[in-house]
Amino acid sequence: MTMMTARPGDRLVVRSVHVGEHVRDAEILEVKHEDGSPPYVVRWTDTGHEGLVFPGADAFVEHADRDPSDG
Repeated sequence: MTMMTARPGDRLVVRSVHVGEHVRDAEILEVKHEDGSPPYVVRWTDTGHEGLVFPGADAFVEHADRDPSDG
């Protein structure tokens, strides 16, 4: 199993678990651990609400484009 990691500027995407529900996504504003593991402070694109999120198995991170020299 791969550990979820993120940096500020990445996008958290939560898949719909029920037919007819939409996929939610949020901008990751803050990462609480140096290794990039959850939880994350996010801003949801559909509501603008900001909050602390502990992503579940239905979520994944879309990484923002990174400068190759950024490690």
